[in-house]
Amino acid sequence: MFGVTTSDDYQPVTWVGRHPVDVTTLLVALHVLLMVLTCFVVAFGGAGYLPYFIFDSAQVLALGRIWQIATYAFVHAPYAGMALLWFAVEMYMLFMFGREVERSIGRRAFIWLYALLLGVPTFFLLLAGFWARFGLAGSAMVHFGIFIAFAAIFPHVEMFFLRIQVKWIALVLIAIGTLAALASHDWAGLITLWTTLATAVAFVRLRGIGPELVWWNDLKSRWQPKPKFHVVPRSSPRRVSEPENVHESIDPVLEKISKQGINSLTASERRALDRARAQLLKKSQ
Repeated sequence: MFGVTTSDDYQPVTWVGRHPVDVTTLLVALHVLLMVLTCFVVAFGGAGYLPYFIFDSAQVLALGRIWQIATYAFVHAPYAGMALLWFAVEMYMLFMFGREVERSIGRRAFIWLYALLLGVPTFFLLLAGFWARFGLAGSAMVHFGIFIAFAAIFPHVEMFFLRIQVKWIALVLIAIGTLAALASHDWAGLITLWTTLATAVAFVRLRGIGPELVWWNDLKSRWQPKPKFHVVPRSSPRRVSEPENVHESIDPVLEKISKQGINSLTASERRALDRARAQLLKKSQ
């Protein structure tokens, strides 16, 4: 969507020709493969095996099926033709928004985010399972969390032809999901929605990514302890360092641009390119 890498940690897992294959692409491929496999399993009478992988708080607590905390998201049961259609839309949205989130926070952080979106909601459902039985299947809410992370990083981006900022779309979807869960007494859906929302936003914010929030900075400054004394450091003459050789420092960056294109540069490499350009302009004056 943007094609700009903003994290120094972002690196493709592998390459297919000149096309990078990132974690998001692998996740889409994995979900599609498991959907096809599930279709064949159900077609040949193996639907009875699916409950072993769908999250059920009673089974986890009583039978020790801990794997259900994560495997529920990879069970895509094709109960109707519309389920396959919505699955295709979900995968498209994961591919579109997931790649941008991965570029922004880096590969390792994206894997951690995906793991937290898998496990945090079911952890809270498991705690609530001591009072009632809760179940969960499918990856729709996990990938909604990826969309929320995208909205937290790029809140002012306008969505396609709607010309509406993504933050307002996210708020509308959250409000609809909350009201629907309350009206139908779907407590599992309500817990899953709000734990997913909190996990995605908190993860992005704690990593310092996205636009600055004035109210959040003001709140943090109020709770931070104020120093009683102000220590003034002794002034010392600054050592003027000689400017580095511009050509030697920028040659690797230019070589990378010629091989992989300017979009392959990391944020630090772009800053180095801008500094070298400014030095060359200053010398030419």
